[in-house]
Amino acid sequence: MEREDAAKRIAQLSDELERHNHLYYVAAKPVISDRDFDLLMKELETLETQWPQLASPNSPTQRVGGDLTKNFETVPHRWPMLSLSNSYSREEVEEFVQRIVKENGKTLFTLELKYDGVAISLSYQNGELVRGLTRGDGEKGDDITANVRTVRSIPLRLRGNPPAELEARGEILMGRKEFEKLNKQREEEGEELFANPRNTTAGTLKLQDPKTVAKRGLQNFIYTLQSDALPTRSHYGNILQCQAWGFRTPDPAKRFIEQSDSLDGIMAFIAYWDKARNELDIAIDGVVIKVDNIDLQEELGLRAKSPRWAIAYKFQAEQKFTRLNGVEFNVGRTGAITPVALLEPVELAGTTVKRASIHNADQIAKLDLHISDFVQVEKGGEIIPKITAVDLDRRTEGAVPVTYPEHCPACGTALVRDEGEAQHYCPNEHGCPPQITRRMEHFTSRRAMDIGGLGGETIETLFQAGLAKNVADLYDITKDQLLALGKGWGERSAGLVIDGIQASKAIPFERVLFALGIRHVGETVAKKLARAVGSMDKLAAMPLEELTAVDEVGAVIAESVREFFSVEGNRETVERLRNAGLQMAVEAGEDKVVGTKLTGLSFVVSGVFVNFTRDSIKEAIENNGGKVGSSISKKTSYVVAGADMGPAKRAKAEELGVPVIAEDELQAMIDA
Repeated sequence: MEREDAAKRIAQLSDELERHNHLYYVAAKPVISDRDFDLLMKELETLETQWPQLASPNSPTQRVGGDLTKNFETVPHRWPMLSLSNSYSREEVEEFVQRIVKENGKTLFTLELKYDGVAISLSYQNGELVRGLTRGDGEKGDDITANVRTVRSIPLRLRGNPPAELEARGEILMGRKEFEKLNKQREEEGEELFANPRNTTAGTLKLQDPKTVAKRGLQNFIYTLQSDALPTRSHYGNILQCQAWGFRTPDPAKRFIEQSDSLDGIMAFIAYWDKARNELDIAIDGVVIKVDNIDLQEELGLRAKSPRWAIAYKFQAEQKFTRLNGVEFNVGRTGAITPVALLEPVELAGTTVKRASIHNADQIAKLDLHISDFVQVEKGGEIIPKITAVDLDRRTEGAVPVTYPEHCPACGTALVRDEGEAQHYCPNEHGCPPQITRRMEHFTSRRAMDIGGLGGETIETLFQAGLAKNVADLYDITKDQLLALGKGWGERSAGLVIDGIQASKAIPFERVLFALGIRHVGETVAKKLARAVGSMDKLAAMPLEELTAVDEVGAVIAESVREFFSVEGNRETVERLRNAGLQMAVEAGEDKVVGTKLTGLSFVVSGVFVNFTRDSIKEAIENNGGKVGSSISKKTSYVVAGADMGPAKRAKAEELGVPVIAEDELQAMIDA
C-alpha cells in the first residue's frame, strides 16, 4: 500500500471508529457488533504500525492507553477553575435567587445534577483534543492527557465547526456497576478493596500506566464551556451545542432543565432528584443552580474561589448510629487541639467510617459525650464525618464521660484558650513535635513552597533523625545526609528532594508568607499583605493600625501577624530563610499597581464596554489603587456603566446617590 492510500485509509478508519465509539458510549445506540468494531480497530493498529509517521495522538487506538507517564506536569489554567458555594436549605437557595433577581430583574436559571467525581478541563484546538487538566488549586492543574484519552465518552476530535480554541469542563466519574465489578475482581485476586467510586476515580486518573486507566471504564459529563468565541450567550444553549460536537452532557430531558425562573420550580427539581438519585448508576450529591445568561454571569463576576452566578444545593447527608469507642486529641500546626471520635466501623454514603470530628470542647459538652455512647454520625457535605447527636436511651450505666485535657497530649504543656476562641491551643510552638512537623508539611505543600518528595512520612523521618527541627533546617540538608538514612533513599529520590528545595528559592514572596503558617493568614490574605506591604521587613515592623488598614486584614489577623513577629524564634526562622535565599520581597514587575489615582475609591462595574473587556476594566481600576466591588452600597464611590447595564443596578445607584460614569470618564480619572 502506498503512503497516500495508507493515509486515506487511516483517516477513514479513524472517523468510522470514532463514530461507532460515540454511538456506543455517548448515544447508547450501537449499530455494529463488538467483533466488527474490534476488526476495524485491528486494521487501524496494523496500518499505524506500518506507517507510524501517519499516526495521530488522537487516534482511536490511543483509547487503550499508551506508554507509561513518568510524572504529571503542572500547567496553568487559561481561565480559573473555581469551586461552587454550597447551600443546604430552601432558605439559602431563596437568598441566592432573590439576590440575583433583586439586582437584575427577572432571571432565567438552569438546573443540573452535581456529579460526585473528579473535575476535568479539556482543551481543544481546531477540534482536536490537546490537553486534559485536573482542577488542581484552581489556577493550575496536573496534565493527565494520556489518561484522559482513554475515557471513551471524551471525543478526541469534535464534530461540526467548533471554535479554534475551546475548553470543555466537566466531571470524570466511575459508575456503581463498574466500581462493584472492579472490587469483585480485586476480592478474587486477594487485593484490598477500594473505598468508593469517587476516590477510585481520583486515584485512577493519577496512575502512571494509561493502559490500566483504560480498563477502569471511566465516564465523563461536560457541564460548561470556556472560549473567546462561545457558540451562544446562553449556558443551556452551549450545553446543547456540546452534544452536537460529540460530548456527553447532562440529559436535557431529565437531568438538565432549560428554564426555571421561580423558586418553586427550582425546589421541585431538587426534591425530585433527592429521591431519584439512588436510581442512577452514577453518584450525585446535589443540584447546581446557574444563571443562564452568559452576559449576566460575567457582570455578576467571581469571588476568590467561586462564581457569584451559581450555587450548589447539597443533598442532606446520610445519618447512622454507631458506638463511640474513644476520643483522641490531635495537635495541628497552629497548636489547635482537635478531638477525633474513634467509632465502631459503620457504612455511610458509600464508605466505611471509623473516625469523626467533634470540633472542640464546647461540642463535647453540648453533646454530653460518654465512652460507649451510641452516636449519630453523618458526612458533612458528604465528605467529612461528624457526630451530630447521642442516643441517651441507649447509654449504659456507669458510662465514663469524655473529658477535655488540660495539657497538650503531645508535649505536656498547659493548654490555653483565648477569649472568643472555640479551640484550645498548645502555646509551645517551637517545642511541640506535631506542631513542628505539621508546620513543615504546610511549608512544603504545593500551594506554599511546593517541595516535591517531602510528604508527611518523610518529614517525620527527617524530624526523628534530627535533620529538620524547623522549616529553615530543610535548607541545610545535604544529599549525603538523605542517602545515609538508608532504606527508601536512593540517588534519584534524594536528588529530587534536594532539587525541590533549591527550586523553592524562586517561589514568590506572597507564597513564602503563606508558607510561614501565620495563624489566620491564608493564601488570599498573604497575597493582599505581600502586595500592599512589599517586603517581609516592612511587614515585621508595621504598626497594628497600619496593618488593619490593609484590604481584608481586620483586627484579628493584624494581631496574629504582630504576635508572630514578636516571637524571637519566628524572627530567627525568617532570617535563616532569608540567608538561604528565599524571596523576602515583591519582585519588580510582580506588583501590578502602577498608579494611585484611584486610591480610596470603590467601583462597581456593569455592562458591556467598547475599549475594555469587563476583566480589563477591573484590572485598570485595581492597578491604579482602586477597589472593585460586586454590589452597589453606600460605600460605593462610582458605578462604571457600559451598554446593557441592568435597570435594577441603575435604580439602586440612583436610590443611594452613587454617581454613574462611563468608561471614558474612568479613563480620564486615570489619565488626570
